[in-house]
Amino acid sequence: MAGAVRGRVSVEQPLGPRSWFRVGGPAECLFQPADVDDLTVAMERFSPELPVMVLGACSNVIIRDGGIPGLVIRLGGPFAGIAVEPDAVVAGGAALDATVAETAAAAGLGGLEFLAGIPGSIGGAVRMNAGAYGSDMAAVLDWAEIVSRDGTLMRLPASALRFGYRRSALPDGAIVVRARLRAEPADAAAVKERIAGVRAAREGSQPVRARTGGSTFRNPDKEVSEMKAWQLVDAAGCRGLMVGGAQVSEKHCNFLINTGGATAADLETLGETVRRRVLETSGVTLHWEIKRIGLPAADARANGIEEPVG
Repeated sequence: MAGAVRGRVSVEQPLGPRSWFRVGGPAECLFQPADVDDLTVAMERFSPELPVMVLGACSNVIIRDGGIPGLVIRLGGPFAGIAVEPDAVVAGGAALDATVAETAAAAGLGGLEFLAGIPGSIGGAVRMNAGAYGSDMAAVLDWAEIVSRDGTLMRLPASALRFGYRRSALPDGAIVVRARLRAEPADAAAVKERIAGVRAAREGSQPVRARTGGSTFRNPDKEVSEMKAWQLVDAAGCRGLMVGGAQVSEKHCNFLINTGGATAADLETLGETVRRRVLETSGVTLHWEIKRIGLPAADARANGIEEPVG
């Protein structure tokens, strides 16, 4: 494959250091495309049977200890560009959410401040309809450019993604390479002040300086429970609960943290323990918001990649 692409190709590349949890095994093969054209050529040439996994900022995933078989694609600097328009920001799929918010503020554009409170990149935010502090991607996305599994570059309007709570209808295997986010002219100082408020609120309520992966479980639908995920976890007595080196944050109990020696198995086991206790105490089944990808250590390279659950 290396001879067919211009980007970087490496084998058995460690992924743990790239993950916000700092856990996980290696990528069997890691491809970092040089640009969009390089990505489209590569995707067109890859066998349809080849397992392909796309990783962004690795802020909302648990990479299992056995690593990820097949091909892992990671978008780098060439996909992190940000362009300002009079009423929008056009950002590459690898652009960090917080950087997009800051760029908009510097240009006197408002409406994207919520991105300052979301760890991760624009591509992942589009895929999962990321949201915080009163807004989400569904409220601001104009269009997204994607590269499909067969290498086709296409632009999809927001309506085609059929956004729901923390989900989209992005086609399987599609990679978000660029997105246009609507904004509106505003006083730059006021926008920066709102961003500072978002950051202060986040720092005051979440373990942002710990090795964590963001919100662990989705909030249940209101017809299922009026309580938020963290309230259900707290009511089940799970605040501070530990499995190995993994712990339910005492600061915000919808966050799991790696206290320093956790494995991916510790984190996943802890999450499943919390889910079981919540079900036993409240009758509510929590669904994972964090994606769990790859293979457990004992099953590495066994039967291909295991699909994320929940």
